[in-house]
Order: sequence, then structure tokens, then C-alpha cells
Amino acid sequence: MASLAAAFLALAACGGAPQDDGDTTATTQDLLTSAGAGAPPTGSLPPGAPRALGGQPQQQTVDIAVMGVDRGDDDAPVRVVEFSDYGCGYCRRFHQETWPVLMEEFIGVGKVEWKFLPYVAGMFPNSPADAEAAECVLEQGDALFDGMNDAVCDNQSEWKNASDPAPVLRSLAANAGADMAEYDGCLLEGRRRWRVEAATALARQLGVRATPTFFVVGYPPMQGALPTDMFQEILNLVYAEATKTGGDR
Repeated sequence: MASLAAAFLALAACGGAPQDDGDTTATTQDLLTSAGAGAPPTGSLPPGAPRALGGQPQQQTVDIAVMGVDRGDDDAPVRVVEFSDYGCGYCRRFHQETWPVLMEEFIGVGKVEWKFLPYVAGMFPNSPADAEAAECVLEQGDALFDGMNDAVCDNQSEWKNASDPAPVLRSLAANAGADMAEYDGCLLEGRRRWRVEAATALARQLGVRATPTFFVVGYPPMQGALPTDMFQEILNLVYAEATKTGGDR
């Protein structure tokens, strides 16, 4: 299976069920180990991050288990970590075409646990602003985030090409049903900015260079918007391997 996954490393990429809030420490620990990062599932927090995680802001570490958006059962035999940049056209294609199929066939039925982490590659206009806007909607709930996530994908060219993306993103957040006073306060105070920065730092630690990048934990990373049927084949094979008699998770 490793050779199958490795065969898809250079596909089209940018650059060179209800949410389960379970503990994903095991997923990120295994991710870092399999990627050869050799570090615990933590990343440095920028100044201003919440003190509740312990230590002074400039010295804090963050448990990556609380980062991003988790989908599926945390006891699923297959675990996937996705790094996507909202400004990437191939990431948009994946979420519009392939993600709904994977959600129905693998994640929603308990076969796969999926963690989405926003990665700001630094090459797409207004991507940092969009990632923070999405995080500020996520702060208000999973269902609202799903609506915002779909909206920023469907309207990528509008906010990406805007001289000032803030009004566009604010309109999308409002249409998703967000409380706008809370949303505005989140952006003004930068309450979620550290989450985007920490996820981006982890991506760089793991050597992510193109988006989207998918880590099927235990196998080589896959870059690019794989065709849906190819992604289905890979996950079916990994699931079969993970659930065979005597197989390890």
C-alpha cells in the first residue's frame, strides 16, 4: 500500500458526519512519527495566544489535537490529516468534488477519522485573512463553519481577487449564520489567528510544500487533488489493511 500512495505524490497541486471533538493526539503523534519529524505533537504559539495552555505566550506550546477541524470517529481504523490553503484552486476542487464522497463513504460511517488543518502557503492573495475569518466562524460552532467553508470555496475568486477581502468575507460569514458581533470581535482581538499560525508552522515542520497535502497516517504523504475514484481506492485499500486479522491501527 505504501508504494500505491507514493505513486501519487506529484499530482495536481498548488505550490511547488458531524464533527467529533475527540482527542486526536494519537493521530498527530503518529503523523509526526511517520513523517520523520521526530517531535511531539506540539507547535510554538505566537505572542497573544491564550494563556490557558500554560506558560507565557511567547513560550507556550499548543497541542495539535485541538487544532483545525476534526471529522469522524476518533476510534476509526484509518486516520487522515489534510493541509489545505483556502486560496489554492486544487484545494477548492477537492472540497467541491471529492470531499462529499469521502464524507459519505468513509468518514460518516466510522471508517476514517479526518483532521483538516489550514495551511497558509504565502503565495495566494488574501489567504491569511480568509483562514482567520473561517476560524472565527468555527469559534461559533461546527455547523456554521461548514457553511462558511463551503462559501469560501464556492466564492474563492471573489475574495481572493478583492483589494480588501474583509467585506466579502464578512458577507459570507453573515450568510452562513454567524453572530456578526462575535465575528467582528474575534477578528479585532485576533482570537483565532494563533490557530492558523500554529497549523501553518506544523505544515512547514512536516515539509508540506504544495496544497492540498494529505497524510494517511502510516503511509507517505500524497500531494494534489487526486481524482475521486483514486482517493476511494486508496482509502479502501488502507482500510482493508487496517482491519485485516492481526492488523495494527
